[in-house]
Amino acid sequence: MMTLRRLILLTILGLFLLAVGYTFFPMRPLPEGAEVSKLLLEKKKHKLHLLGPDGEKIRSYSVSLGANPRGHKQFQGDERTPEGTYMIDFGNSKSRFFRSLHISYPNSSDRSNSRKQGKNPGGDIMIHGLPEKYEWIGRWHRWWDWTDGCVGLTNREMSEIWSVVANRKIPIEIRP
Repeated sequence: MMTLRRLILLTILGLFLLAVGYTFFPMRPLPEGAEVSKLLLEKKKHKLHLLGPDGEKIRSYSVSLGANPRGHKQFQGDERTPEGTYMIDFGNSKSRFFRSLHISYPNSSDRSNSRKQGKNPGGDIMIHGLPEKYEWIGRWHRWWDWTDGCVGLTNREMSEIWSVVANRKIPIEIRP
């Protein structure tokens, strides 16, 4: 018969092994020669998809969003991730976060809507990795929405996306 103490120790050991597995389980690499023609972000599912020329999903990533993720970005400081169709228009390899890909928010409609509210639409919406000093957090960052409206990934995931997207202008569709 198992004692309560033994049951608790086995439970703790099991949880520890699950946490180690979650932290270090290797991700499969992108297929060799993958051609990405569009990005799709599904905010509700917290998923960023790399799409090929035929619209097929090449790879999907779990992401963190702005700390106030519901709804379209209205103005600077609302901590929302925009919704709509934009472009990845440039990359920054020297970002304060690990690499970043700029999303072309705000567009003319976004600027007009924020002006009507008497506010600044903001900008600098990026897809990026973790700051160097927090890289150790890895996949655990996904457990909460921590950005100011950007899309957060692990540094390893960001390297993979960077390898097929950087220095290219490609569309990104951001769905609620």
